Amino acid sequence: MTLSLTHVHDDRITVTHQGTGTELFAYVYRPEAAWEAPKPYLHPIRTLAGGLVTDYRPNDHRWHKGLQLTASHLSGQNLWGGNTYVHGEGYLALPERVGSMAHTGFDEVSAGPDGVVIAERLSWHPHDGSLWAREERRIEVRADADAGSWSLTWSSAVTNRRDEPLRFGSPTTAGRPDAGYTGLFWRGPRAFRDGHAFTEDADSAERDLMGHQAPWLAYSGEHDGRDGHATLVFEHAPGNDHTGAKGAHPAHWFVRTDPFAAVAPSFAFHQELVLDPGDTLARAYRAHVADGAWDRAAVIAHLERHPW
Repeated sequence: MTLSLTHVHDDRITVTHQGTGTELFAYVYRPEAAWEAPKPYLHPIRTLAGGLVTDYRPNDHRWHKGLQLTASHLSGQNLWGGNTYVHGEGYLALPERVGSMAHTGFDEVSAGPDGVVIAERLSWHPHDGSLWAREERRIEVRADADAGSWSLTWSSAVTNRRDEPLRFGSPTTAGRPDAGYTGLFWRGPRAFRDGHAFTEDADSAERDLMGHQAPWLAYSGEHDGRDGHATLVFEHAPGNDHTGAKGAHPAHWFVRTDPFAAVAPSFAFHQELVLDPGDTLARAYRAHVADGAWDRAAVIAHLERHPW
C-alpha cells in the first residue's frame, strides 16, 4: 500500500503517500463562511515531493479554495460564493442569492492496495435552505511514483430534486465575455501566476485558451520557497459532452494565467445547461499532479500509459 488516510470526523480526510511521507491533500467537508458558499474542497494539494499547488481564501477571492465543485449561476442562485454577476450592473453583493453544498454522509472512505476511495453524499441548497439537488460524489486517488505523479478522479452525479428545471449557467451565459467558470474549479498558488498552460493542440504563448475545447489541459508553474516546478493535467471523461442533460453541451476550458492561476472544465461556458426535475447530470474529471515542468510530449506519453 502506498497511500494511507486519516479521517478527523466532521472535519477532513487527509491522504498521505507513505513512500515520501507527503500529505497529498486534505478533503475538508466542515461548513465554512456562508458568504463563501460553503462546500467541500481539497486544500492543501501537494506533489509527491511536497510542492504546494493550491491556494486558499486568497485576498482577491476569499471563496477560492483549492479544488472544489462549484455552480456560479444556478437558477438565479450563486453556489460559487462572493458577489454575484448581474448583466449591466457588474458584480453585486447579493447575500440572498448565495447558497451551499452540504455534506450529508459518506458511503465509503477507504485505503487499499489500489489506492484511496472517498464516496460522499451531498445536498445542494439555495440561500433559503430548501433542497434543490442531491449529489453522489466519488473521488479515487492513485499514485505513480515512477512518473513522479499521482492522480485524482472526481465523479459527480447531481439529481434535480426541484419541481422545475435547474438551469446551470456562468457569468458568460449571463452576459460577461470570457467568464464561463462553473463546475470543477482549481485555484493555483500565487507562485503559479504567469504559468504555462497548454492543450494537445494549443499553447498559452500561441493563442488564448479561454473557451477552448480539448480533452485535456495542462498547467505548469514554478514554486516559491523551494526549487523546481510542478505540472497539473486536467482531463474530461470521454462521456462528459453528452451525459445527463438535454442536447449536447461540449466541455470548454476556463483558464487564467494572469492575474492568478485557475482552471475549470466548464459545463456551461457559452450556454446554459438545463436539468429537468428528477434527471441526473453526471460528469467525471481526472487531475494528474506531477513534479517537474512537463511539456506536451511528456503529458501525451503519460496519458497514453494511463487511459480512462
